[in-house]
Amino acid sequence: MSDKRFEGRVAVVTGGASGIGFGAAQRFLREGAKIAVWDRDAATLAKLADKVGGPVHTEALDISDHAAVARAAENTFAALGRLDILVNSAGIAGPSATLWEIGVDAWKQVMDVNVNGMFYCCRSVVPLMLKNDYGRIVNIASVAGKEGNPRMAAYSASKAAVIGLTKSLGKELAKTGVRANCITPATVVTPILDTLDQAAIDYMLSKIPMGRFGTVEENAALICFLASEELSFSTAATFDISGGRTTF
Repeated sequence: MSDKRFEGRVAVVTGGASGIGFGAAQRFLREGAKIAVWDRDAATLAKLADKVGGPVHTEALDISDHAAVARAAENTFAALGRLDILVNSAGIAGPSATLWEIGVDAWKQVMDVNVNGMFYCCRSVVPLMLKNDYGRIVNIASVAGKEGNPRMAAYSASKAAVIGLTKSLGKELAKTGVRANCITPATVVTPILDTLDQAAIDYMLSKIPMGRFGTVEENAALICFLASEELSFSTAATFDISGGRTTF
């Protein structure tokens, strides 16, 4: 396998200013891709080229804004000339609370970012991929979308929706050159942990047979495989990366 397997490809990573998205963007760049990072953290985006280790096209936006996403797709395509890979990594955890304690606005915010935002990104990017009859879409779901975490109903429901969206999209694109799959990580050491209470963190760790959280690098490796040309006969699929937690 070439260490420049993404030479000539353009990869868009949402939420790529930190966490799993940043790790994936960094690896794409290292393996020869041109990268674009879409994130709401404008301050970090301004310094991202130094952090990621090379040139990067950036778009500061809130992915829950459909018009902003459409503009970002157009801008990226115009700047980089094509669009081959989309990694939907942007997401929020939402409140740690029982379902009946979650505020309505907080629930809507989680759905707007994790589900609607992903829909907007796919809706805007797929037509650009179809211009070349080639594309790889990798959506970041979660084991919570399979099993449901207590005190994380909004997050769990949103990630279940990501899995369902991916399955539908992958089947719709199956006779084209575009593949759409998702991964279901167990908890990964990223800044999102800082938004959770300790009880939720302890619960998630207790469910992982390996007895540790995943790493950004481990997830980036799987994402890059799913975004590569080697991935040809899998679409509408869910790939587990959970340290043994999930059983289906």
